[in-house]
Amino acid sequence: MEVESTMWTEAVAALPGTTAFQAPASESSLLRCATVLGHPMPADLAALLRESNGIEGEYGAGLIWSAERIVRENQSLREDSELATLYMPFDPLLFFADAGNGDLFALLAKIDRPDVFVWNHEDDSRTWAAPSLGKYLEWWLTGQIKL
Repeated sequence: MEVESTMWTEAVAALPGTTAFQAPASESSLLRCATVLGHPMPADLAALLRESNGIEGEYGAGLIWSAERIVRENQSLREDSELATLYMPFDPLLFFADAGNGDLFALLAKIDRPDVFVWNHEDDSRTWAAPSLGKYLEWWLTGQIKL
């Protein structure tokens, strides 16, 4: 699923499954994310958030978190000293969604690469899940991503 920068909600709405869109994120909210996290949002994620500040799936699952939650979750994971003793560093990852089982989906925070990875909270593995944010949404909603 190739997505134009102004068609995220249309593309996701065309996929199977239940989705609920939020009001668009403000530019000030996205700027705050970049400031707090120390790096800009990847372009596709920022474009999606400009259309819908988070997308909920069936049963309230976080297909895409809001900009505020992205900041909160990433800041919490990156700054928790106890987690730092248990897991590899989280700084390279930008978490943006959860699988509903404790595992989290992430983009690479500071590398211009569109791939989506899944972090397994039980064994700290980071596994490739999809070649892009658009494919992640398509594959997750059609059941092609299995965790």
